[in-house]
Amino acid sequence: MTYLQALILAVIQGITEPFPVSSLGHAVLVPGLLHWSFDKNSDFFLPFLTMLHVGTLIALAGVFWKDWMGILRGLLGYSGKTGRQKAIKICAALIIATLPAVAIGGLFEHKLRILFATPIMVALFLTLNGILLIATEQLRNRTKERGDQELNKITFKDAFIIGVWQCLALLPGFSRSGATMNGGLLRGLTHLNSARFSLLLAQPIILAATAKELWEMRHVSLTSTIIYQSLLGAVAAGVTALICSKLLLHFFHKKDHQALTPFGIYCLCVGIGSALFLSF
Repeated sequence: MTYLQALILAVIQGITEPFPVSSLGHAVLVPGLLHWSFDKNSDFFLPFLTMLHVGTLIALAGVFWKDWMGILRGLLGYSGKTGRQKAIKICAALIIATLPAVAIGGLFEHKLRILFATPIMVALFLTLNGILLIATEQLRNRTKERGDQELNKITFKDAFIIGVWQCLALLPGFSRSGATMNGGLLRGLTHLNSARFSLLLAQPIILAATAKELWEMRHVSLTSTIIYQSLLGAVAAGVTALICSKLLLHFFHKKDHQALTPFGIYCLCVGIGSALFLSF
C-alpha cells in the first residue's frame, strides 16, 4: 500500500463513518474499482485499520464530549437524582442497542464478510442501502413524530429496535449509521436525535472493534512504513470524521424532512454505477 492509497482510504473512512453511506462498503469498492492489489486481509493491513478506528473514535468523542461528560457527571451523582436517572437511562439504552449486533455479529460477521465482501456484492448492497434510506423517509411521513427532544426519552424498546436495525450493517454495503438512523426515524425520533443516538452508539462499537484489532495484532511485526502510514491514516480519518460529523448534525438540525434522501440517491448512483463498471 502506498502513502497516497493510505491517505485516500483514511479520508474515505472519515467521511463515510458518520454519513449513512457505508464506510465498509466504500473500503471494499474503491480498491476494487481502482484495481489496487494490496491484501486488505493481511496482518500488515491490520495496524492501519486499527489506527483508522482510533482516529475516527477520537473525532466522534470530541464532537460528543459534552454529552459524555454530562453522562459521566450524572453517573457520579454530580447532576442530582434526576441527572443520574437520565444518565443511567441513556447508558442502558446504548447497551441494549448494542446487544443485537454483538450477538449476531459474533456468530455470523466473519462468514458474512467472506461471502459478501466482494466489490460486486457491495455495489448491490449499497444500492439496496440507498433504496432503504429513501423508503424510510416515505414511511416516516406515516409515523407520528414524538414531541420529546432529549436522548434520555428513548425507550428500551426503541433502543432494541434500533439495535436490530444496526445488524443490517453486517452486510458490507449497508451503512451502520444509516440503519440505526432508519430505526430511530421509524420510532418517531427527529433526524437530529436519530443521528445523535447513532453516532453515540457508534463509539462503544468502534472502541470494541479497536480493542479486538489491537489484540489480534499483538504478534504483528511493525515496520517504519506501516507505522507512518497508520499514523497518517489516523490523522486523516480523524480530521475528516470530525468535520463530517459536525456537518451531518448541522444539516439534520436545519432540515428534518427528507434529510436522508440525498444520501439515498448518492448510494443508488454509486451502487448502480459501480455494478455496471465492474460487470464490463
